[in-house]
Amino acid sequence: MTQAGTARTGETERGTLDKAAGENFPVAPFFLPRAWRDDLMAVYGFARLVDDIGDGDLAPGGADARLLGVSPEEAEDRLVLLDAFEADLHRVFDSTPGHPLLRRLQPTVRRAGLTPEPFLGLIAANRQDQLIKRYETYDDLVAYCELSANPVGRLVLSVTGTSTPERIRRSDAVCTALQIVEHLQDVAEDLGRDRIYLPAEDMKRFHVQETDLATATAGASVRALVAYESERALHLLNEGTPLVGSVHGRLKLLLAGFVAGGRGGVRGRAAPPKHHLTRPPPPPPHPVGGAGGG
Repeated sequence: MTQAGTARTGETERGTLDKAAGENFPVAPFFLPRAWRDDLMAVYGFARLVDDIGDGDLAPGGADARLLGVSPEEAEDRLVLLDAFEADLHRVFDSTPGHPLLRRLQPTVRRAGLTPEPFLGLIAANRQDQLIKRYETYDDLVAYCELSANPVGRLVLSVTGTSTPERIRRSDAVCTALQIVEHLQDVAEDLGRDRIYLPAEDMKRFHVQETDLATATAGASVRALVAYESERALHLLNEGTPLVGSVHGRLKLLLAGFVAGGRGGVRGRAAPPKHHLTRPPPPPPHPVGGAGGG
C-alpha cells in the first residue's frame, strides 16, 4: 500500500474510533487498566462500524467499502456491505482481515479468547434492520435485543475475564434494558429511518398510531405508552443490577455507570406533560462519564 493509501486507511480508522467521545456511555474510561481500554476500544470500533453500515452512516467517499472489497457500484447496498464485513470478520479468526478496524480487533480476540458469535450477532442485528422495520410483540423486540445489545455486554465480560453463566444472564438483562431505553429516546430518529421499535401490540393497546409518533411533542396516549415501556426497561435493569455487586474494583465502577445511566434514561422518559419524542437534555454526568441510556 502506498503512503497516501496508508494515510487514508488511518483516517478511516480514526474517524470511526473518534465517535466514542459522542456516545452516551464511556467506551473505555481512563480509570480502567490500559489493556482493558485498548481491548474495549477495539470492540467499540467493530460495533460502531457495523452500526454505521446498518444505518447508512459511513463516511463519504467509499473508503470502508473499498477496504471490504465492495465495488463502487454496490457501495451503497447495506446488505452487500454487511456480507463483506462478515466475511472480513471471519478472517480475524483464521487469517488477516482487510479492514483496519478488524485488524485492530485481532489481538484482542487472541488475548481474550473471543469467539465469533457475539460479533456475528451484532452483524445479524444490522442485517435484520434492513429487512424488519416493525415488531409485533415485546418478545419479538427482546429477541432483536439479543442480537443488537446483549453481545456487547458479553464481550465486556470476556475482555475483562469475568464471564460466568450468572453474570451473562444479568448482563443480558441490563443490555436489553439499555437498548429499550435508547429506542424510547430515539423514537423520532428511528421513525425517520422507517423503523419503529415500540411493539405494535402495545401501540394498539394504548391507541397510538404511527402518525402520532411523527409529531414534535407527544400526546397523552404516546406518553402512556412510553411510560409503560420504560417500566419494562426498569424491571430489566433491576433484574440485572446484581451484576454490579458480583464484580470488584474498576469494573464495578464501569458497570455501575452503565446501570445508573440506564436509570437516568428511564427517568428522562417518565412522560412529563407534552414530552418530546427526541432525546431530552442529558442528566448530570455520572462519575464514570455516562449520561443517559443506549
